[in-house]
Amino acid sequence: MKVYQFGKKENPAIMLLPGTFCHWKNNFSGVIDLLTKDFFVLCISYDGFDETEETEFQDITVEVTKIEEYINKKLQGKIHAVYGCSLGGSLVGLMAKRGKIKMKHGILGSSDLDQASKISALVKTRIMILLLYKLLHKGKVPKLIKRQILKNGGEEYTKNALKMMGVDGVNMFFVTKASMKNQFYTDLVTKLNNSIEVSGTTIHCFYAAKMGEKYKYRYQKHFVKPHIVEHNLLHEELLLCHPKEWVENIKNCIL
Repeated sequence: MKVYQFGKKENPAIMLLPGTFCHWKNNFSGVIDLLTKDFFVLCISYDGFDETEETEFQDITVEVTKIEEYINKKLQGKIHAVYGCSLGGSLVGLMAKRGKIKMKHGILGSSDLDQASKISALVKTRIMILLLYKLLHKGKVPKLIKRQILKNGGEEYTKNALKMMGVDGVNMFFVTKASMKNQFYTDLVTKLNNSIEVSGTTIHCFYAAKMGEKYKYRYQKHFVKPHIVEHNLLHEELLLCHPKEWVENIKNCIL
């Protein structure tokens, strides 16, 4: 795991956690410069998803532990805010649950918080790798996936969503099937407690209403009185298509 730093260290620190199978640049390059005006930005690059390392992603809990160790060692155990894109929101929830560091604000970005039995998780993981392995390695987009994204979100959203997955972005040829499998599978089987409440921590949930109301219910189930920031958008559409508005929403939550 690597951590990339941007901005002035005297500013409040915000840590950015990428989504499923994402490279940190593909995920956050559109907002880093905007954030550095007010924040010290720390981008996490997961094991197995950084081209400068020869690592493989092992387990969600292992990655959370490494992030906590970094915060404890480099930031005296305290961080102003952590934003988790999609899968990254699961890590935010686990960090809040574990209480190993002091996090003033945890933000979940369109996170689905899906959980499954081991058998169901294995089946879902195999399907996901079958669909997305060639996309990451060769930039080849399965017609079914592109057609579905276009149907739901249109040209701009489709272009930006695929870029986040490495199409016309940082090439992900170095990511192994093992890293993909371990990331997706362990996210599904690692349980997140209900009614998480941490003194001194506010949980904000960027709820993309077009995903469906069940996701808002999950936020309310897993966290006690989360701050729901609702937009009538698709999964991470605010981040992908409206970066300036996304930054303003971040600032409104944590400044």
